[in-house]
Amino acid sequence: MTLLLVEDDEIIVSGLEYTLQQEGYDVLVANTVEEAKKILNHQIQHINVCLFDLNLPDGNGYQLCSLVKQNRDIPVLFLTAIDDEGNVVKGLDMGADDYITKPFRVKELLSRIRTVLRRYERQTKAKETVNFGSISIHSLEGKVFKNHEELHVTALEYRLLMIFAKHRGQILTREQLLNLIWDSAGDFVNDNTLTVYIKRLREKIEDDPQTPTLIQTVRGLGYRVGE
Repeated sequence: MTLLLVEDDEIIVSGLEYTLQQEGYDVLVANTVEEAKKILNHQIQHINVCLFDLNLPDGNGYQLCSLVKQNRDIPVLFLTAIDDEGNVVKGLDMGADDYITKPFRVKELLSRIRTVLRRYERQTKAKETVNFGSISIHSLEGKVFKNHEELHVTALEYRLLMIFAKHRGQILTREQLLNLIWDSAGDFVNDNTLTVYIKRLREKIEDDPQTPTLIQTVRGLGYRVGE
């Protein structure tokens, strides 16, 4: 079970990291939004739960919560010294699953983490697989299968595939795709890079990449997503 802890107070980090490790969690630690984005960019498929400080040196936990929820449906809990209704409501409206005010009792925090994980386990059993043509995306494991055989895809290919799978039957412009990738990864992806990755993705998921049915090019518009 992997937990991402984003907190800029080194004393809190030290104590929480040790306690969470004793509870059996593999803990990834970041002190800033930028550090957290780099971890999410490369390891979001392996993270099971996130614990975000609300106020960070270069941003806030809301940004990270939004980033996570755009890519995977995993629990997010906020740690904050701010205890007012407006911030609680804002966090929950953005998809956060719980909100814990500092100072907090460690046993209560551990209990809340276990509670949201149990809730997600029940909720996600029925929706852990996304089907896209002959492709099955196992979102909880971050794995992709074609005709029951696992495909090896990169992190960006996986994000692109999830975007296409969520927009079946629609036309997506290149600008929309670039914006969606930017929002999810926080890294710059240029137009040429997008072309290369779509070509690679087609080679992996299409029965005939020269005559694609899942990701079709619409001249002058973008890409039509198959069913």
